[in-house]
Amino acid sequence: MRLAGKTAIVTGGGRGIGEAVCRAFVREGAKVVIGDLDAAAGRAVADSLGEDNALAIETDVTDRPAVEALARAAIDRFGSLDVLVANAGINVFTPPLETTQEDWRRCLSVDLDGVWNSARAALPHMLARGGGSIIALGSVHGFSIIPGCFPYPVAKHAVVGLVRALGLEYARQGVRVNAIAPGYIDTQLARDHWATFPDPEAERLKAYALHPPGRIGRPEEVAMTAVFLASDEAPFINAATIVIDGGRSVLYHE
Repeated sequence: MRLAGKTAIVTGGGRGIGEAVCRAFVREGAKVVIGDLDAAAGRAVADSLGEDNALAIETDVTDRPAVEALARAAIDRFGSLDVLVANAGINVFTPPLETTQEDWRRCLSVDLDGVWNSARAALPHMLARGGGSIIALGSVHGFSIIPGCFPYPVAKHAVVGLVRALGLEYARQGVRVNAIAPGYIDTQLARDHWATFPDPEAERLKAYALHPPGRIGRPEEVAMTAVFLASDEAPFINAATIVIDGGRSVLYHE
């Protein structure tokens, strides 16, 4: 029970990595408040975890008042706000000169502004309590540029900077701010991507072959890193980004 007595908000907790984080947190004793734009998905996860452990609220992370209401709901329901996992995000991949203003804003408003809105909503409550842990879901795109993925890596590079800035700003007040940078993870988004090819199985195997372990990551493996960062086991980890990609990002490429 590494998170006993803690209350966590998980944005985008209705599926994929966010869902895995919610389940891992509850297993470790936390209460979770799921903020998800897909209200049905969020409720399904909350219902499966039990009303004593979880609450789901339809939330658009690009809407600052909505995220502030999510933070207040966590306190009203469970009495505190100790952890934020800013997980909600979207993929936007377009050639730079074909990127419309709508594409640009859609990517930045969710993948960057959504993290900032969530942190801004949580910080006052954490500072009032004298501490807390904010965990942003970044990406290996925050360190490397993969052609054909613009403007997504722009937002993810900015998330790394946001985490570093906030981590240094509030360290003396007891709030730690870190990021997790997953690589290729076996989520529905990945399976949907493979399905766009004539041979989805061949695409899956191609993805596996890119990684030193011969497979891609699982949502649960990302979730357990979030448990560690949220727990009292990581008191001196701050303004850091932990990469979870099986070593692919350091693999030599000819």
